[in-house]
Amino acid sequence: MSIDQKRAARRHTLGLLFAAGVMAASGPAQVQAQAQAQAPAKQEIRIGYQKYGTLTLLKGRGTLEQRLAARNVTVKWTEFPAGPQLLEGLNVGSVDFGTVGEAPPVFAQAAGANLVYVGNEPPSPGSEAIVVHKDSRLRSLADLKGKKVVLNKGSNVHYLLVKALEKAGLGYKDIEVVYLPPADARAAFERGSVDAWAIWDPFLAAAEKQLGARVLADGKGLVANHQFYLAARPYAEKNSEIVRIVLEEIAKVDEWGEKNPKEVAQILSAQTGLDVDVVALAASRYSYGVKPITGEVAAQQQKLADTFANLKLIPKPIAVKDALLPARQLAAQ
Repeated sequence: MSIDQKRAARRHTLGLLFAAGVMAASGPAQVQAQAQAQAPAKQEIRIGYQKYGTLTLLKGRGTLEQRLAARNVTVKWTEFPAGPQLLEGLNVGSVDFGTVGEAPPVFAQAAGANLVYVGNEPPSPGSEAIVVHKDSRLRSLADLKGKKVVLNKGSNVHYLLVKALEKAGLGYKDIEVVYLPPADARAAFERGSVDAWAIWDPFLAAAEKQLGARVLADGKGLVANHQFYLAARPYAEKNSEIVRIVLEEIAKVDEWGEKNPKEVAQILSAQTGLDVDVVALAASRYSYGVKPITGEVAAQQQKLADTFANLKLIPKPIAVKDALLPARQLAAQ
């Protein structure tokens, strides 16, 4: 081999070694970049919840976060004082998914909120009631005539009050209605500014346990009081698989909760800051078993919507069916 050939071979070898060194130095970064490019984009589901129900248990157990982590989806929880406020958050885009009672979706839909029902729990009529002070002279629903009743406007108990007055032969205008969120309503009730309070669990249980409030009438025989799961329509249509997974995890925690009442009370106490005996009473009135919206449930909601429209409590009549997703859209994929 000539001197020129030896020099050329040496240059070639050095070139290969240099290239190998560059690849060794940059290889891990390139591999990492490629992996990041191939990984699914990080997503977030924003869930609105209240101080009651299965979503509070789901948050406390952390199983949804574990399930969605594999899909690179994180969960952000936001607490709301009541259903109307939660659905307002959904309407303005601050949450994607949440749970409320019967009336809030009707008020929200009438106000133009772009939401959809995605599931519901069985009826729980004992979880809401109209209460009076322990020494109140009010003994029957008919005694409410001319009295002040406080409630959160557009919440599940709004319908309870309407049906209770109807049963007593009273009209909505036969009483003085005061609209306040739960915390302010309790304060008004405690100081005697109102005669009765229409409220749901766990605030109901707290009023019974802490204030000695007496139940004038609960929802039994008057209303179904379903707990509904709703989503922003754009989110549900774009992320049906994530919504389906959330509902599956709700079903699992429902099944667990029904069998473990003591553990449920412990989790709810930790999540809400309420005494264990208060949340235990509330949880004893829960209903478990999330299901898709059926025609029967939709018809019940339509009846509620028509009632509020007739009373001019919502600005216009609505068709509940317009807020239902095709069942196939949340079917397993």
